[in-house]
This record gives sequence, structure tokens and C-alpha cells, in this order.
Amino acid sequence: MIELYLTLLMAGVACFLLHFGSQYRVASLLRRHHPHEWQIIAEADGRPANLLRTWMRLQLALRSPVLPALEDSAITRWRRAWRYSLWVAWLCWFGALGIQLNAR
Repeated sequence: MIELYLTLLMAGVACFLLHFGSQYRVASLLRRHHPHEWQIIAEADGRPANLLRTWMRLQLALRSPVLPALEDSAITRWRRAWRYSLWVAWLCWFGALGIQLNAR
């Protein structure tokens, strides 16, 4: 039972890391392959946006239907990883929590 608990915890951590890493990967692919679209995200009113604002605008772009409209399979694949890895991470962590509560 302890092996399952630790596996769920580690899988949850791995999925959280995948969630944040896929954001970085989408941003780097946008910068490289679609610089005009990245410019829309990274600039506000013709000036470079600060890091927090760029991150917030990237979050909006990841949630919108704009990225799939680019028809870039690599961006779509990483966007899908970003979208579902967070759900899997929470499921793993709640499963581990359930095992912990059941063990008491």
C-alpha cells in the first residue's frame, strides 16, 4: 500500500512539473515558429510587457482557441499536455490523500 501511495505522490509531482514545463515549451515554440503571435502575447501597447503580464497573457492564449487555429502540431501537442497534466496531477494527489486517510 505504501508503494502505491508513494507512486501516486511522485506521479502527481511529475505531472505538475509537466504542466509548468509545457507552458515554457509552448512559449518557446511560439517565439521560434510564430513570432508575430508571440509578439501579441509578449507586448502590450507596443512595449514589452513585464514577466507577470506575459505569463498571464500566455495563460489566456493557452485557454483560447487561437493556438489550435495555428495548425502547428507541436504546439497543439504541448497545449494538450498543459491542459490534461494538471488534472492528472490532482487526481494522483487526491488518490494519495485517500490512501492516507484510509490507512488511519
